Amino acid sequence: MKRLVNSLLVASVVLCASCDSKKKVQTEEVVESLPKIEVETASRESVVQQISFTGSVEAYAVNNIAPQQPRRIERILFDVGDRVKKGALLVKLDNSSLVQAKAQLDNAKVEYERANELYEFGGASKSEWDARRLQYEVAQSAYDNLVENTTLVSPVTGIVTARNYDNGDMSGGLPILVVEQIRPVKIMINVSEKYFAYLKKNMKVYITLDSYGDEQFVGKIARIYPTIDGATRSFPVEVTLANTDERVRPGMFARVTLPYGKRNRIVISDRAVNKLMGSGDRYVFVYNPNDSLVRYSKVELGRRLGDRFEIISGVEDKEQVVVKGQVSLTNGCKAEVVSK
Repeated sequence: MKRLVNSLLVASVVLCASCDSKKKVQTEEVVESLPKIEVETASRESVVQQISFTGSVEAYAVNNIAPQQPRRIERILFDVGDRVKKGALLVKLDNSSLVQAKAQLDNAKVEYERANELYEFGGASKSEWDARRLQYEVAQSAYDNLVENTTLVSPVTGIVTARNYDNGDMSGGLPILVVEQIRPVKIMINVSEKYFAYLKKNMKVYITLDSYGDEQFVGKIARIYPTIDGATRSFPVEVTLANTDERVRPGMFARVTLPYGKRNRIVISDRAVNKLMGSGDRYVFVYNPNDSLVRYSKVELGRRLGDRFEIISGVEDKEQVVVKGQVSLTNGCKAEVVSK
């Protein structure tokens, strides 16, 4: 009987030990099953605010080189792609009428000078002197006009972008040459009405062009149009770029970024931001150290700041966001934070 009691006591001890062991294993399994995550703390920083718009590069000035009246072209001195300086002779036209106008001017000048001498000594009336003076001024004006329209010069320093005639042709409805000023160039953009109060003349802007990849050019706001388009709720802004090396050419597609001040914004690592499948929504998991729970939070992104994002809404200052281990998380689950 005593042997039986001892056997039962040993069995009870073994059974209790076995139960304790199972509980310990189950507890360890629960602990090990918690998702392992890394977190970073959101911070509030001063972030430059900016907006971006697209437009096409245009020449700062476009000049159509043509006479006032159709004339035969004697010689065109420049071709498409040639650079010209302001005041350079571009086109010579037939000057046969200029010779006649010069003779008439010389004759009117002689008649005026003679009438002027006679008038000073009382040999001519005031009306005669006025008539000779008017005749001379008209002849001078006609001659100057013909000079201007038989030797065509460039009004700007630029580049020839079009040639519509050859030597010997009669000029007609098209300009003989087109000269475009590309130092500087300009870009016209339409800016949303809500930014009207933020923009100022001569503000610095940043420009990228598809032709030059990520290379950034610096320009400025040259003109802000004073009225808002009622249909588009936007207003035109003219941006200029010095273009001293003439690398930027009219017609290039441009992206213009306008900084307009600073705001205190929440900033988090880009590793915390996830994209919701099937939509453009972005979200983060926010970790609560008090109860070890994580929650799903949809966020509105602002600017990318290198390897971080500006957050407009969805995360508060000092909150901890998950930057690693998100794949195993669900909304409201517990997680274990591990060091990096």
